Amino acid sequence: MASSRLSLRSRIFLYMILLVVVASVLIAAVTLYQYNQQSKDYHKQRLERKERQILSSMDYELRETTYERTTERLGLIFKDKIYQIANNLNVDFNLYDLEGTLVKSSKPSVENDSLTKCLSPEILNQLNLSVNKRYVEKNEVLGGDYQSSYILFSDFNAKPLGILHVPYFEDDSFNDAELKAFLVRLGYAYFVMILVAISFAYFVSKYITRSLKTISDKMNETRLEKRNKKIELKGASEEVSALVESYNSMIDELEESAVKLATSEREQAWREMAKQVAHEIKNPLTPMRLSVQSFQRKFDPTDPNIHQKVDEYSKTLIQQIDTMSSIASAFSNFAKMPAQKSEELNVVEVIELALDIFTENYITFIPDEKEIIATFDRTQLIRVVTNLVKNAIQAIPTERIPKIDVRVFAANNEIVLTVSDNGNGVSDENKSKVFEPKFTTKTSGMGLGLPMIKNIVETYGGSITFVSQENEGTTFTVTFPKE
Repeated sequence: MASSRLSLRSRIFLYMILLVVVASVLIAAVTLYQYNQQSKDYHKQRLERKERQILSSMDYELRETTYERTTERLGLIFKDKIYQIANNLNVDFNLYDLEGTLVKSSKPSVENDSLTKCLSPEILNQLNLSVNKRYVEKNEVLGGDYQSSYILFSDFNAKPLGILHVPYFEDDSFNDAELKAFLVRLGYAYFVMILVAISFAYFVSKYITRSLKTISDKMNETRLEKRNKKIELKGASEEVSALVESYNSMIDELEESAVKLATSEREQAWREMAKQVAHEIKNPLTPMRLSVQSFQRKFDPTDPNIHQKVDEYSKTLIQQIDTMSSIASAFSNFAKMPAQKSEELNVVEVIELALDIFTENYITFIPDEKEIIATFDRTQLIRVVTNLVKNAIQAIPTERIPKIDVRVFAANNEIVLTVSDNGNGVSDENKSKVFEPKFTTKTSGMGLGLPMIKNIVETYGGSITFVSQENEGTTFTVTFPKE
């Protein structure tokens, strides 16, 4: 699931783009809403203006007429004047009596239309209920753009005379064309703005996360076993600067802890090693002490076998002294770092020389080539080979037919040395301890051979690994560069 989560930089980039898109959509929505509101206000004010103009002209005619100002006389009062008013104002309208019956229309053809001769009771009720005696009806049959305004008009004495009907058509074709053209231009502007926003978001997100990326890289490179560098950032924000200061402070504490830990581990290792060496030295001292006490107690100069007994006594002491000498040598070889002598040598020849000291006929050496040239230390290479072969010999049980194969070959500018045996192998629980100092599964030995080999090989930039199966055998692989 972790891999599927977006990085901080990607989220900043997407959020900025989303912000621009949402802002663009909101601006477009507000523009459309504002246009609709303005259009409604415009048509409402235009209809009211036409109504006022018509009522003003009608009021003038009512004042000037010689007919009696009654509902019954409306047809006579506006018989010809209705056409004049309609032409002057460029608007059509109709006059109804108070009962809703058509009296006069500015369009003569309407008089023959039976559908418009009487107003519906609903319209009359709305007029009577209205405070300002005005009612506007949308014509759903002809569409929402068609409206009809009904106004109850009076004479100058406030006496109701009739109902003024003004049909109105909301013609928005011109405004719609202007709106479409505006939206097209706005779309182009949005497209350019989004491109600019993408570029801006890319660089801004990169700039914002650059400091965090630096910190992340440094944290990934942080290791306990090496000296870690502090982070130096110029122009970073306050939050990032606080994070950098925390990291640098952590590095100081980490180095201090690493020094203390290394010192503690080193002291502990030497204490353990000293205990091991003391224990190993005590083992041959005991038989030496017993041999001396026995010789002292049984020594008889007149014994005819005295020379044989002295010889046996001497061999026992020499054997134990050699054991202590080997212990001291093993400890000395492990304790001191091998000197990095660089000499060009034939690896095949050196390995053959190292194997000459072994008399076992089941050891086979299989080089891929007769000559493999590499830069290494002759003595250290011999030490690596002899230790690996000696371990292989000791790993094979006595009841099994022994077999040890030694191979060497060059691959990818590296030298590969393998030593395979058919011994007891390494158990799973001991595989992680093989290269630890003083670890051994043998009844004798200090467990310093493989750690020493590992130390030598790694000093020359190489590595040592092994593959093992219990009761089947083990193969150690040493790899080091040619140069």
